[in-house]
Amino acid sequence: MAYRRVLLKLSGEALMGDQGYGIDPAIVQSIAKDVVEVVSGGTQLAIVVGGGNIFRGLKGSAAGMDRATADYVGMLATVMNAITLQDGLERAGVPTRVQSAISMQEVAEPYIRRRAIRHLEKGRVVIFGAGCGNPFFTTDTTAALRAAEINADVIFKATKVDGVYDKDPAKHSDAVRYETLTFLDVLSGELEVMDSTAIALCKDNAIPIVVFDLFGSGNIGRAVAGEPIGTSIVPAPPR
Repeated sequence: MAYRRVLLKLSGEALMGDQGYGIDPAIVQSIAKDVVEVVSGGTQLAIVVGGGNIFRGLKGSAAGMDRATADYVGMLATVMNAITLQDGLERAGVPTRVQSAISMQEVAEPYIRRRAIRHLEKGRVVIFGAGCGNPFFTTDTTAALRAAEINADVIFKATKVDGVYDKDPAKHSDAVRYETLTFLDVLSGELEVMDSTAIALCKDNAIPIVVFDLFGSGNIGRAVAGEPIGTSIVPAPPR
């Protein structure tokens, strides 16, 4: 594998597949199959999972909920996804730990950076739930934060599309996919990759991002192996 330690960002929407709500067991099984190959290759893997398949804080806020309250509900949704994903991974034979930024000791460990790193060193997959524990931050920002904290080599963002486009490929047949972008390209072009806080955090810590299609069989393994896949977002090349 091309990387020693990676962080995989999974959106909640990706977990629901075509169901429209909840979690599609077939998607979980597919992810587990790819993760088995990655871990058996010696790569240390951490995962941040979103909760949009169950509840989105921004959507709740737009409907009239207090924004902080809506974000906390969204954090609880990510823990539900994390526990479900843990079950799928362990049934596939992958030792897994869920760490939550909100204390819920009956179902998850508290997030402790040194403990998370120790789990990774022992070959366990660590799933980070409940975002970063604070409202007004997305799980994309959590992914950037946790990647910096555990010294990850790269962030892989697995989505429903095969990279970053200049416009929405679902609405525009002439949309063009980028193979490589810099952090400044993303920020200045306001490209919808991650929110600006997450991109700025990755830029400041020189953590590259690879955006790719989750639903291609074996894509997680290909990404970790360093194969050209999706869109790479990297620091600006030296002059």
